[in-house]
Amino acid sequence: MLVRDAMSTVVLTIGPAHTLRQAAALMAARRVGAAVVWDPDAGGIGILTERDILTSVGLGQDPDTERTHAHTTNDVVFAAPTWTLEEAAQAMAHGGFRHLVVLDRDEPAGIVSVRDIIRCWVPARQQVPA
Repeated sequence: MLVRDAMSTVVLTIGPAHTLRQAAALMAARRVGAAVVWDPDAGGIGILTERDILTSVGLGQDPDTERTHAHTTNDVVFAAPTWTLEEAAQAMAHGGFRHLVVLDRDEPAGIVSVRDIIRCWVPARQQVPA
């Protein structure tokens, strides 16, 4: 199975000046665990995850004043839609993260998460005779 079969095509894109509260509200409304941060001044595409927001709040930072640019991962590992789910899972395990931005022709086409991969693998594995 390929990344294109598992990825979410709902890609929330936000800017570097959004506050963490704004980012959290948008992510909650769309029911996604990560947002693509488009910041041309910082090299283009980054990612902000729910864990980034949680870490900031846990440190006592104010989500109404903290900006996404200060919490965005800019050294993003990108997946291609043609990667296998095994390749995506290996990249996540190696990098210690749970989301991959999927690029198609240098444009964000989706996000694949550990949860997406599990959803694809569990039904397939349950059908295998014991």
